[in-house]
Amino acid sequence: MTLVVIGPVTKDLVIIGEQKYQKVGGATYYQSFVFEKFYKDYLAIVNCSDSELVNDFPNSDKVKVVLKDDTHYFENRYPFEDNRDIRKQSSNFADIPILKSDLENILPDEIDGFVLNPLNRYDFPFETIDYLKSFDVPIFISIQGFLRVPDVEVNGMHELKLTYFDKLSQILEGVNSIFLDEFEKSIIGDGFDVDEMVITNGSHGSRIVSDGEVKIDAVKCDDVVDTTGCGDTYMAAYISKRIIDTSIEKSGRFASKVAAEKLKCLGHY
Repeated sequence: MTLVVIGPVTKDLVIIGEQKYQKVGGATYYQSFVFEKFYKDYLAIVNCSDSELVNDFPNSDKVKVVLKDDTHYFENRYPFEDNRDIRKQSSNFADIPILKSDLENILPDEIDGFVLNPLNRYDFPFETIDYLKSFDVPIFISIQGFLRVPDVEVNGMHELKLTYFDKLSQILEGVNSIFLDEFEKSIIGDGFDVDEMVITNGSHGSRIVSDGEVKIDAVKCDDVVDTTGCGDTYMAAYISKRIIDTSIEKSGRFASKVAAEKLKCLGHY
């Protein structure tokens, strides 16, 4: 059985104060390092125009590329070195959807679940999501991409803002778990047909809403190097435990520990 992780790989520019560095990124990229260590039976499927990007993954044999005519570019700016909870993002807002026809011949025969990582509203059309739901396995979705819309454009890059997506209820119907932060939660509100809502809040920890609510303290980290991809790392760590029937609280505490370790690293976990 295989956990299938799907979403764009990106080319990123990270700016922390006066420091700048370029790297490969994207939620699926960051998560692959976590799954490589804690859930070995996974397959990453990425959409981009540059297949060489998979060479930066921990195990390129576990990555399949859906070639498109563009690649997602992101600029992550942290204006305050002493407060990495504040981030400003820009993107080229690539329109490179992952289609049902892209997936039909590359999915494994036996699947444990799907992890979907949209970076904008184009990445997963309704037809693709409905196709993945037809497998009747757990689906875990990071919803941030569905909330992103382009704002002011400068040199081909758009500032990103988050707004409510009126098709979100249709997308999330029957999904097992969704992952978002507190600001995103304030945008979408309640009333979604999901088993679990995992809500992160940076250095203030996280909470998991299911039949009740479980609060997870953040693990203290005195040497924060890079917060980019921390939420993606938390998500993958949580899933790697939760999918083997570990409790919500144990999964959340494990995810918090792994995310704290990622904070100490420049780049991936």
